[in-house]
Amino acid sequence: MTKVLIIGSGAREHALAQTFLKSPQVDEVIVTPGNDGMTDDHLRRVEIPVTNLIELRDFANQEHVDLTFVGNEEPLTLGIVDVFTEASLKIFGPTKKAAQLEGSKSFTKNILQKYNIPTAQSITVTSFNEANQAIAKFGFPIVFKLDGLALGKGVTIIENAADAQVYLEKLYTQNVDVKLVIEEYLKGVEFSVFTLVGQNGAMTHAPLAQDHKRRFDGDEGPNTGGMGAYSPVKWISDQIRQETIETLVNPTVKAMVEEHASFTGVLYTGVMLTEEGPKVIEFNVRFGDPEAQVVLPQFEGDFYQLILQLLSGEKPASHWQEEEVYVGVVLAAKGYPERPQKGAIVPQIPLVTNYAGVKLANTVLHANGGRVATVIAHDKNVKLAQEKVYNVLDKTPMDLQYRHDIAYQAVQKL
Repeated sequence: MTKVLIIGSGAREHALAQTFLKSPQVDEVIVTPGNDGMTDDHLRRVEIPVTNLIELRDFANQEHVDLTFVGNEEPLTLGIVDVFTEASLKIFGPTKKAAQLEGSKSFTKNILQKYNIPTAQSITVTSFNEANQAIAKFGFPIVFKLDGLALGKGVTIIENAADAQVYLEKLYTQNVDVKLVIEEYLKGVEFSVFTLVGQNGAMTHAPLAQDHKRRFDGDEGPNTGGMGAYSPVKWISDQIRQETIETLVNPTVKAMVEEHASFTGVLYTGVMLTEEGPKVIEFNVRFGDPEAQVVLPQFEGDFYQLILQLLSGEKPASHWQEEEVYVGVVLAAKGYPERPQKGAIVPQIPLVTNYAGVKLANTVLHANGGRVATVIAHDKNVKLAQEKVYNVLDKTPMDLQYRHDIAYQAVQKL
C-alpha cells in the first residue's frame, strides 16, 4: 500500500493531494494538518502542526509513508528535510540551508549579486539610519522587504518619503535591529516559473502562472497571500520563457551547488519582465498558493512517479496540457488581510474547489481564516475560463469576498 504524506493545511495542499491521488500507484494521501474541506476519497487528515518536525518524522515512520511532499514553507525553513533525511525517509523539498532562498531575502540577494543573476538593485539594512541612507540612493517608488518569512505579506511598495518614514519608525520602534531589504522598484509584468528540481541537476518546468497579490480589483489595496491566479500565461512567448529559465533559474540552481546548498524541491521563481529582460523578484521554495491550484491540474501523467524519478536523479519527461487555460479565484473572509472575520458560511460551488481556512460545524463549512477556498474553472481560452468561474460565483449568495478581475491581463492581451 503506497502512502504519500503532504505537509500543510491550505488550498495548495488540497490541490497537491488531488494530484497525487490521480496516480495509479498511490493508495492513500495523508495531509497534516489539512482542513475540514478535504473530504476526497482516499484522503486522510491527521492533526500534527507543520512546525512539529519530530512528531511528523515519527508519524511518517510509524505509517510507513513512501514519500513526503512539503507544501508549506515554514517546516522547510525549520529543516524538516534534514530531519527526515537523517531518518532515511524519502522527502521532496530543500534542506534548511537551501530553503534560505525563501527564508532570508538578504541571503537571496547575496546569491543573485554574487553570481550576476539579473534582479533589482538592493541594499540590506539593520537600523533606522541605514534605511534612510539607502532610500536616498533609490528614489520613489521603492520596495521594502522584511528579511524572514512573511506568508506573502512582507513586501511593501512605498510611494513617497512621508510613507517611508511612517513605515520605518513603526518597524524600528518595534525591533531596533530588524533586517530589511530595500530595493529599486522594477517596472514591468510579473509572472511565475515553477521548477521541480531533483538530484544531480534533474529538473522539469511546469507551465507559467500569474497571480494577483493585491486585495482589490485593478491591483489596488494591500498585498495578500494571493487573490487568484491563471495558467498557462500564453501571451508570454516561448522565447521569453526559455530566456527566463536560462538566465534566472538554471544559474540559481547551479549557484546553490557552488554554495554547498544544493537545491531539491519546488523552486518558485517570481519574475518581472522589464524592458531590459526578465529579472528575479523573489524565490519561494515550494509551490505558490493560489498558483498551485491552476498549475497542478494541468499535469498529465503520474505525479508520484515524476517525483520519485527526480529524487533518484533521473531527468523525467513530463507532460502538461497546452490546449486550455485554468483560472482560479480565491474566496476570502471579510476583513482579509488585516482582520479576517470568522464564521461566514462557505457555500457549495459546482466547480472544482480547493479548501483552505474552513471549519466544519453542523455539517456546514464556515470561514476559519483569511483565505477560505480557491474556485477553479478551465476552458479553451482565458476569457471563456474567466467567464465560467465568475458566472458561477456571481450567482452564488455568500458572505465572502473575491476579486472580479482575475486573469484580466491575459483577457486584455486577447
